[in-house]
Parts: sequence; structure tokens; C-alpha cells
Amino acid sequence: MPITDEEVALAAARAGAAVVRAMYGTSLERFEKTATDFATSADLEAESAILGVVRAARPDDAVTGEESGRTGSAGAERMWLVDPLCGTLNYAARNTLVAVNVALRVGPDITVAASADPFAEEVFWTDGERAYVRRDGEDEELVPSAGSRLVDVNLDPPFPNEPGFRAVRLLADPGFAERFHARVLSTTLALAWVAAGRRAAYVTDGNLRDNVHFAAGIALCQAAGCVVTGIHGQPPHTGVGGLVAAADHETHAALLEMIGDGSPATP
Repeated sequence: MPITDEEVALAAARAGAAVVRAMYGTSLERFEKTATDFATSADLEAESAILGVVRAARPDDAVTGEESGRTGSAGAERMWLVDPLCGTLNYAARNTLVAVNVALRVGPDITVAASADPFAEEVFWTDGERAYVRRDGEDEELVPSAGSRLVDVNLDPPFPNEPGFRAVRLLADPGFAERFHARVLSTTLALAWVAAGRRAAYVTDGNLRDNVHFAAGIALCQAAGCVVTGIHGQPPHTGVGGLVAAADHETHAALLEMIGDGSPATP
């Protein structure tokens, strides 16, 4: 029986997670990307493991990996988006808050995705219709909840919407402090936690089109029934519009209002 796309995504995410888990705490070689960003040997080896699974199962598909870039036909309808270690700075500092992300875009849509937590040994995944977490071979459907009032705010660059929007300004908003509790994980594992009801919302700036970091988490949130838009309420994946993913409409509306209120005054 042919392997399904969701099974490929699950197997690929698990393969990357196994590498990340095995290399944790070892002496890691660093490869500088920019003055403020780097990859480690764990990023590269995890991506290699993921690509090995994807290419064996889907040799005709294109792939965009965070470390290896794009491979495959330029006109391919099917594109795998791979982030082998989301939270490299955390990982290099021996912090276990990381995720391994794999998503498949077919045409304009993300159709399947998986986001693995290597240390909790959980894989959050979606077949494009429902979202689940797999533990010990068992699947549990994800149910969003705003009950925790925990909102994860990504403070890492780039900031394409500044000066009109900076996520850090939310933390100084009195209304935010009255209603929510801020968290900063610096990994898109937080998006999976929104889908799972462990976070009320997630906010970030950035360009979300074909973004290897965010594609899997956005798909999980959408399939779980979260409210997912850009920072001004526009559809996600449409460019430099950032992201607000919330467990419910009330939380989403409150965050959009705070974002609008926090914009600097026009001179």
C-alpha cells in the first residue's frame, strides 16, 4: 500500500528529531550565517535525515530546506518545507525548547505537516483536515483553548513591519498585561502548543510566504480550528504580514486591537 503524504511528514519529522535528540549536549560545530545567526552540525545532520526520508518516498517533489536551500524542479507543484531545528540558539545553549518542522505545499496550500518535539517525544501533525499529537504510537486530536492566557511573542528578527509594528510593544501594553501572560520560547514549538491548547496565542513579525519555520505550525493551528491571520487580519502566507495565531476569536480580536493601538503615531 502506498505511503501517504502525512506518513512521509511524520517519518521525516521523527527522523530529524532522532538526530536532534542524539546530538544534544555534544560538542557542536557552528557554521555562521550572519553576524547574529548560525547553524550547528545538528541542524545539518537533522536536515540530511529528513531529506533522506522525503526523497526516498517522493523523489519527484521539490524541497526547500533551511540549510540546503531549494532543490528539485523550479516548476514543481509539490514543495516540501523543512526546518530541521527550530530553536538553534536554544539548543546550542543546552536548552530543550526546539522543534523539527516538515510541511508539504501543494499549489498554494499546505496539505500535510508535522512538528516534532524531540525531547518530549511528541509529534504534532495534520492531514490538512484535523490536527493530532502522537505519543507512544497513539494519536490524540488537538483542541485549542485560551484558558491558560499564555501568549507567546516572538522577539527575534527580522522585523519587516517596523516601525509600524514591533511585537515587543505588546509586552508594554497595559491591556496585554491585564489579560494575558507573556512567554518567549524562541521556537515555533509554541505554534504547535497553540493548536494543542497549551498556549492561548502566538504573535510574530516576518515574511510567512513559503517560510520553513512557520509553515507546519500554521497548518496545525488552522486544522485544529484556531484563528490564524497576519498582524492586520489578512490571510497568512501572503508575504511580510507577520502572524497572529489564537485559540479563539475573542483572543484573536483582542490581540489585533492591541497591535493596532500600539502602532506609532504618524508625524
